Amino acid sequence: MAPRRPPQHTGAMAEHPAPAPAAPDRPVALVTGAAHGLGLEVAVQLARLGTDVLVGARDPDRAASAVRGLAGVDALPWPLDITDQDSVDRAVRTVEETRGRLDILVNNAAAHPDHGAAVTGPDLDAAARTVGVDLIGTWRMTVAALPLLERSPRPRVVNVGSGAGSRTDPRYGTAVSGGGHPAHALGKAAVHALTGVLAAGLADSPVVVNAVCPGFTATVPGAREAGARDAAESAPGVVWAATLPDDGPRGGLFRDGEPLGW
Repeated sequence: MAPRRPPQHTGAMAEHPAPAPAAPDRPVALVTGAAHGLGLEVAVQLARLGTDVLVGARDPDRAASAVRGLAGVDALPWPLDITDQDSVDRAVRTVEETRGRLDILVNNAAAHPDHGAAVTGPDLDAAARTVGVDLIGTWRMTVAALPLLERSPRPRVVNVGSGAGSRTDPRYGTAVSGGGHPAHALGKAAVHALTGVLAAGLADSPVVVNAVCPGFTATVPGAREAGARDAAESAPGVVWAATLPDDGPRGGLFRDGEPLGW
């Protein structure tokens, strides 16, 4: 089945209501690494579609400040560190206690790219931490959330990947990168592979798992000047994957709703 194009969403958010359990007819989403940038914009766009969104971040105060005034978006009240099993378990318990189920998990949290690093002269300890966050952290978060996702009639998991971890991406892929930011490329390539493995393991379940490359997105100072697009332009591709129909694609990597080889 050919994937549909992702929707575009515009418009201002209303005043943020007091936290409350989800209404039975509203999907519940958890977005990790969502105190700013792409994760926050994904949360906003999901909320505009009527989703009850919880955002997690290592700094809960920053997350709470970021979502203040955003209708349909709440912040987890403590740190969500995907490298810490206790932190992940506590976040999942909070979703269970306050919402009772989970319909959408967006694994957006990731390590910072190792710009300036070279594959021929790596800091392997730092590289291990990067791959550990991107791969093991995403895997840990997904496994912990599965019991709640399995309560949903339409569970979706979206892993935020990157063209940097794709051999075939003509702009950012490993074939054209010159071996730059190697830990980032390897970590994201591993996320793409994890997506395929998870999709295969969940093939007989309603849990739909895909990966999305958001494209070069302005999430750090100076990125926009280097040609990055705004998070509002990148988020619809993630939202598209989070809202796929039951017969939508599984185990793929996409950018802006179009397949991307990995």
